[in-house]
Amino acid sequence: MDRRKVLVIRLSAVGDVIRTLPAVKALKEKEPSSHIAWVVEEHSKSFLESQPEIDEVILFPRKRWTKGIQSPLTWWRTSREVRDFAKGLRQKRFDVALDFHGMLKSGLISFVSGAPTRVGFDPRSSKEGNFLFSNVKVQLPREDINRYERNLLLLRGIGLEITDLKPVLHISTEERKWADVFFGQLSKAVLGPLIAVHPWTSPQTPYKRWVGDRYSQLADRLVRELGARIIFTWGPGELEPVEKIRREMKEPSFLATKTDSLIRLGEIFRRCNLYIGGDTGPMHVASLVGTPIVAIWGPTHPVVNEPFGKHKMVRKEVGCNPCRRQFCKELTCLTSVTVEDVFQAARELLSVGSTGEGIASQG
Repeated sequence: MDRRKVLVIRLSAVGDVIRTLPAVKALKEKEPSSHIAWVVEEHSKSFLESQPEIDEVILFPRKRWTKGIQSPLTWWRTSREVRDFAKGLRQKRFDVALDFHGMLKSGLISFVSGAPTRVGFDPRSSKEGNFLFSNVKVQLPREDINRYERNLLLLRGIGLEITDLKPVLHISTEERKWADVFFGQLSKAVLGPLIAVHPWTSPQTPYKRWVGDRYSQLADRLVRELGARIIFTWGPGELEPVEKIRREMKEPSFLATKTDSLIRLGEIFRRCNLYIGGDTGPMHVASLVGTPIVAIWGPTHPVVNEPFGKHKMVRKEVGCNPCRRQFCKELTCLTSVTVEDVFQAARELLSVGSTGEGIASQG
């Protein structure tokens, strides 16, 4: 087969980009001679550039363009940049465009790329008229499916039937050496399990956060009853609330060093026996490095957003979840999840992990 040039379109959010990566890596494994370029927004650019299967990362500066097009002073310059972006895509002469995003903006990018084969989802599985821009439409099952599976199914549009997923995240030797320094500082006096706890979420998703002081109570129990060493990880803007959780604890814990990339965060997770956190991008990073996960679940869909690999989902059915009420003030789905629920899930999964068996269930 000739060297096929493939344009991948999954622009944002970070968690969705992460969940698209296994399908793209599977494509590269099947067609190692293919050239894969990925159009993505700013937040995920460096993450994709760290993965050797991605031959080219093309920045789609949506935020800058949105701001620029709204001002009379920058409108012309921005419109020229947009035109040059489209022209540059066409000049690359892609053979295939794979639209994993399924919205208007991704459909437009697929269309203006000039790729003769433009693969997208069927009308029922895409939004904003996205299906109008593709000439190969992949039909998805009527029942809800996991986002990882959904992304794999899109590859049917180019004749690839892939049914298995592997936790695959490339971490360079340099990043592993960086982690050596941090882990070398951890106390070796306690030989219990290493547990990464990522308690916070992005400013856009406060409705996914477990409530009150439950993380500090949970961490104390993990230390006392399991002899665990707790490592709190955090992202931009999350240091203060994470430090507050640590101050509320009665037992010692460790604060992860600042991570400049999702890859470094992934290397911390990879060295831990367990990850505990909510439905966030870091949870999916943990799944890509093969770390067992205890997922504290709130309003989001448990099938669509479930991680793969060894995990236990702690979720309470309260009659109104899953839902899309992002500004819900009650969050009964999360307040119903107790410290005992999460502790038992962690203990069970650590026990299963010690025998090499897998687990994927709801609590």
